[in-house]
Amino acid sequence: MNQHVPMASRSSNNSLTEANGLSTGPVPMEPYRSPAFYALEQERVFRRSWLMMGRVEELPKPGSYIVKEVEVCNASVLVTRAKDGAIRAFHNVCSHRGNQVVLDDHGTASRFVCRYHNWTYANDGNLLGIPDESQFFSVDKKKCGLTPIAAEVWEGFVFINLSPVPEVSLTEFLGDFGEYLAGLKYTAAEHPVVFVAELDCNWKVVSDAFSESYHIPAIHPQTIGDTFASKSNPFAHLLDAKIFGPHRVNSMFGNSQYEAKPNSLVERLGQAAMATGNAISAVSADTVSEFLSHPAVNPTGSADWSMDVNHVFPNTHIDSGQGGFFVHQYWPLSYNRTRHEARFYISPPTNVVERFRVEQYIARVCEVLLEDLTNVARTQKGLESRAKDFMQLQDNEILLRHGIDMVEKWVAAETVREAMA
Repeated sequence: MNQHVPMASRSSNNSLTEANGLSTGPVPMEPYRSPAFYALEQERVFRRSWLMMGRVEELPKPGSYIVKEVEVCNASVLVTRAKDGAIRAFHNVCSHRGNQVVLDDHGTASRFVCRYHNWTYANDGNLLGIPDESQFFSVDKKKCGLTPIAAEVWEGFVFINLSPVPEVSLTEFLGDFGEYLAGLKYTAAEHPVVFVAELDCNWKVVSDAFSESYHIPAIHPQTIGDTFASKSNPFAHLLDAKIFGPHRVNSMFGNSQYEAKPNSLVERLGQAAMATGNAISAVSADTVSEFLSHPAVNPTGSADWSMDVNHVFPNTHIDSGQGGFFVHQYWPLSYNRTRHEARFYISPPTNVVERFRVEQYIARVCEVLLEDLTNVARTQKGLESRAKDFMQLQDNEILLRHGIDMVEKWVAAETVREAMA
């Protein structure tokens, strides 16, 4: 159920947490540091959830394919667009001896040849040929194709489910959250700028880092501190938060009065040509006007808005900002190792002014990411010291609190429907 709690209707103590029906007590640290808990997450969270693999723009024509490593499930996933235009997914595993078939992470091919013994598969997964086939014992090629994985597309995003038979469809999994975001025009979806980093922390530590703005004035004072906070809102209090079953959203404050410091000459030069007017966008507002007009983008309609975090359970953020959308994904490698992938979708510049703006924006993004990501290993070390067993979360960390609630619920649930109830 969509539990929309606008700022105007918050309770007297201004609590988004209570208004969304969440507890306010301490939150356990054990799920961030326990190998045993991580083993349960592997089976009961990641193997049962719908996981986002990419966008349809990565598969532009028949024969296109991408390969995604999903280490948390010990899986290599091959996603293809077949001749009929359908998007399909398979385990990237040969039926002969279990070798990985496709070694590149993307490309175009009508067929795939396993390099171990040259078994050959069509783009639709069917087994086409077996060298020296007569020496095998009654092999039925129709039963030896690539093993299919459930795949569905929502709003241009490709999802897979690693359960042999998913308990719920993608539509059921997304529920009201899918309806809330339906119809967004994802500007420049064919042109991402990609950042990838392997981090010494639990996947939830880095997800948490990009789920709240309470830390921004402290960690980012020289980069985005003054754009997400102001004299009237010095601790970057949220504008709003919504809970959609296992999924969640918050809207962050943005300082509409922000101006670059007089000695920040490069930033001031970039701002001079920007309708959006600050460091959190690379484009003019008219470029993304259709995107910004969607009711799920800046849902409170506030002039003091910076971005929305749209958290797709378990490990994907599809974020909205003044310059369009960007995606964060947090892929567990072990209980205390994570691959963080960030994609910022920006239209290619068409002139020198636009190029300058884009380069300035990406440089700022790099700075901000480094400020965040250099902190997560310190957090993990503190968690694993076992000096503390609980964290004390405040109201503007509502997404963190809900996130732990959901992971614990899925780990305990015998079925997906029980987890989503």
